[in-house]
Amino acid sequence: MIMRVIGIAGCAALLLCSDFDAPAAAQPAADELAITWQVKNRFRLFRNEKDFERQVAAYQGSVLAAEQRLAEETQGFGWAAGVVDNLCVDTTGKLVETCSRDGERELYLSPRDHRIGAALTGPVPTDATCAWFFHDGEGTPQQVSAPCADEVQVRVRYGRPTVVTVDVTTDQIVVQRVSTEILVRDLLIAGIGDSFAAGEGNPDRAVKLADEGFCYRRFGGGGEYFRPSRQGYHSNRACDATGAQAGAARLDREWAQFGARWMSAYCHRSLYGYQTRAALALAIENPQLAVTYIPLACSGAALNYGIFNTQRVRECTQSASIRCPGAVPGQISQLQEALGLARRQRPDRQLDLLLLTIGGNDALFSGVVANVITDASTERGLLYRGGLLSTISEAERALTGLPERFDQLRTALKTFMGDLSRVVYVSYPHPALHSEGKLCPGGRVGFDVHPAFAVNAERLRRASEFITATFLPKIKALATCGDGANCRNPASEGMTFVESHQEVFASRGFCARADSDPVFDRECFSEKGPAFERDLVAAASDPMACPHRASDYRPYSPRARWVRTANDSYFTAMTFPEGLPAVLQPVDLHDAIWAATSAVYGGAVHPTAEGHAAMADATLPAMREILALPEPKRPQPQPPQ
Repeated sequence: MIMRVIGIAGCAALLLCSDFDAPAAAQPAADELAITWQVKNRFRLFRNEKDFERQVAAYQGSVLAAEQRLAEETQGFGWAAGVVDNLCVDTTGKLVETCSRDGERELYLSPRDHRIGAALTGPVPTDATCAWFFHDGEGTPQQVSAPCADEVQVRVRYGRPTVVTVDVTTDQIVVQRVSTEILVRDLLIAGIGDSFAAGEGNPDRAVKLADEGFCYRRFGGGGEYFRPSRQGYHSNRACDATGAQAGAARLDREWAQFGARWMSAYCHRSLYGYQTRAALALAIENPQLAVTYIPLACSGAALNYGIFNTQRVRECTQSASIRCPGAVPGQISQLQEALGLARRQRPDRQLDLLLLTIGGNDALFSGVVANVITDASTERGLLYRGGLLSTISEAERALTGLPERFDQLRTALKTFMGDLSRVVYVSYPHPALHSEGKLCPGGRVGFDVHPAFAVNAERLRRASEFITATFLPKIKALATCGDGANCRNPASEGMTFVESHQEVFASRGFCARADSDPVFDRECFSEKGPAFERDLVAAASDPMACPHRASDYRPYSPRARWVRTANDSYFTAMTFPEGLPAVLQPVDLHDAIWAATSAVYGGAVHPTAEGHAAMADATLPAMREILALPEPKRPQPQPPQ
């Protein structure tokens, strides 16, 4: 066993300087000496305690408030950029069996022990020395001697109560003895689903754009245009490059080297996703438990492909030296594998809670979006033939097969959960509302990154009606065993449904604007004029038409819109797609197909990090109720000085 003693002066108190009051056991009287304890680095996906402590310090009872504080702290570049390389996952985003956390190798899925910090509270004599004894009923107790003002850190065995006793000594005489019991609760939480579950649109480390232009071709010999290049890329940026000079898209390792960084590039899975943020918040709020989290959600997933069967990878940019696998396993099989490994390590290991958002791709959501924002006829025809553009009629027909596939999902999940009330289904937010529920107008603002894009107001109106009147009610009925769900036993097959975030999204759609938005957004992505230079000669050097450079964009600055536009998607992720049908795979980096998909394949019309944080806040009450966890006390407003 490793034991460490750390001073608790200043900000090293047990709540790590957070301003909110985490729930805890009954508090002793102020004049009574007592032992308090907490699990250290208790969100176990994080390797380093400093990353967890930073989240605790930012959290004041709200994931959204924490996201906004961290965004300000990082000047809009995002907090996850420094964390993504220090997770218990490998370079492809798969969980590792054994993870080195704060210098200790741990079994990730079923840890044998947890590191805790214990300290005395109350009237501790300033000149006293404390002798600590930790005993779990077997072997010799762990012993530590330290000044009574110090926090003591030890590892305690999981599943076995540890009795801790402290002898307070002054002048070599024991003047007081206090005891308590330590028993860590380790929650196993999994997250599955599609892009809205994975965090699409919010790479952990956003792409860095160069200030000079990169050339794209138009379809059908329709010319060419320039948009910002990737920072660090020095090969040919002109459209007249051919063959080896242009670089075959999948083999251009230099290009891949400067892409966005994801927890899983194959799935565009991100730390900003609501599922990860909600699991992290539970760990922050509850000092005496640990959260072991299994992230499996994958952008592009549907029930048939992605959940039950393999799906194409989203992108292969994380390590150009690793051969792209082409497909990732179905999430149900991945979850079975993870739980099988967990139970081999600890036979009684059970899944405590599962987070879920699925069904959008079954209803052809991405195709409906493409139908709304693609205005030019040539591009519309090609995308439709490639299966990437869908009409509302096609989406309505696709929904007819959803009840049967959802029934298969319930059957599969019952093997993990039994009672499906422990499955928390989080609904999709409406992406196109502003001003307390008004539908966004048509136009090119936020969507002029590609010459063929423009939001068509009439197609958007029909899509909105489909979402509110058909799709969202259908999803709710299926999840909660409502009409048409074909549940055999609604009492045990109904999921816990979360939709309270719809209210806050009603003013936060892709067209929402405010005077507090970043200056770049107000002056470049605005109604004042086009964002991009149309003159090819000028655009090659600087493609921006506004008085700012492309590198001035801040992907994680707070803004009124909580839904990414196509411009946001390009400036944040600039994705080179791997999951397209073979007929649509780009030939080279200047290919017209990639020109169209680079702006939408990285999260257009998906929640921003703030949007995901709001979804996490909406999800937390349901999670607390299922797990019988108390709600933390909110900070009280301070009177003016």
